[in-house]
Amino acid sequence: MLVFLGLPLAIFLIFVIWPFVQAVFYSMTDWTGFTAEFNVIGLGNFEKLINDAIFMKAMLNSIKIAIVVPIVTIVIALTFATLITVGGPSKGQVRGIRNSSFYRVVSFFPYVIPAIVIGLIWRQMFDPSAGLLNGLLTGLGFEQFDSYAWLGKVGTALPVTMFVIVWGAVGFYMLLFIAAIKGVPAETLEAARIDGAGRFRTAVSIVIPLIRDNVQTAFIYLGIMALDAFVFVQALNPSGGPDNSTLVMSQQLFRTAFTQGQFGYASAMGVVLAIITLLFAALVFIINWATGGRDEGGRA
Repeated sequence: MLVFLGLPLAIFLIFVIWPFVQAVFYSMTDWTGFTAEFNVIGLGNFEKLINDAIFMKAMLNSIKIAIVVPIVTIVIALTFATLITVGGPSKGQVRGIRNSSFYRVVSFFPYVIPAIVIGLIWRQMFDPSAGLLNGLLTGLGFEQFDSYAWLGKVGTALPVTMFVIVWGAVGFYMLLFIAAIKGVPAETLEAARIDGAGRFRTAVSIVIPLIRDNVQTAFIYLGIMALDAFVFVQALNPSGGPDNSTLVMSQQLFRTAFTQGQFGYASAMGVVLAIITLLFAALVFIINWATGGRDEGGRA
């Protein structure tokens, strides 16, 4: 009892809960991070955050990423997973498209690559003067993309960043959904086919409702990753992009703590980020419950 429950609980409290409690405490101080002295200033840092235009811009960018990235990633991953598992011939045994195993392996490759490497690779591909993307587009006759700064323009910097995050994550969640779909009883899929349901109808009315718990979990994990996104944005645009268009909360937190020496203020940013993350997870649970997830099998 003590070994299997007490020890893990103690480790969790020491290395997860206690640091968070410390962060909450330091968020109410003016600690610089490099001295033993500090003053308790109460909610002063949080009041300062409300009037901090840069942090508010970073928070808005993080929220945009947290909305777009999970939705796009899950839609793409579900589409590929459905094609690979039940998107094959409409006659005979229910199976995926031809060479589905090959597509499964290839799609997982991006997830094997570390996030920092993905960011650096795509940064080179989006390079205005020597990038592969501009070279291909100009080679195809689109001269307007000659020396086009994808990461240097306000209108494209954030969408490009979102694209890179989706590209790096979609393979893993596709495999997650493939495993979930494999758990759907074959008799259920066969019955749907006998009743005349096509591939799309089977996916929407049978497969997705039966794996909605997996979709909910994926949405939460993707949202947490998107709200952070530090590695991707730091690799693609260390400066935060033009007019802070790609700056996110974690990036501003890092700057404030290690560049400006304001650890107390940075801790307040971390607390806000944690609260937004918890609210995001709660919102996903509420939406899932309100749309039928409260009933067994996801049926309302």
